[in-house]
Amino acid sequence: MSDKALIEQIGAFIKHHRLRQNRTQNEVAEEAGISRSTLSLLERGETVTLLTLIQVLRVLDQLHIMNAFRVEERVSPIALAKLEKEKRKRAGRENRGKQNPSEW
Repeated sequence: MSDKALIEQIGAFIKHHRLRQNRTQNEVAEEAGISRSTLSLLERGETVTLLTLIQVLRVLDQLHIMNAFRVEERVSPIALAKLEKEKRKRAGRENRGKQNPSEW
């Protein structure tokens, strides 16, 4: 899909949810803190800032789509096994004698 087609798809998404909520461009734009013409540009698939998109998504209660961009750190099974191997299995006495009794 081309860049232009993606931007138009985002605009269609915004317009669809605005109309589904039976809200005018003026209402959404005012609540998002942008001009009506900026919202119109967004809905037509013109270039707007990422901040504008986020503000409009928030107003339309559609911020959940941003979860698609969430990065989750995953630990490989081998790395997890190494971490488990390094975990303490039981208490030891070797470090106890080096501490002051007041630290106990």
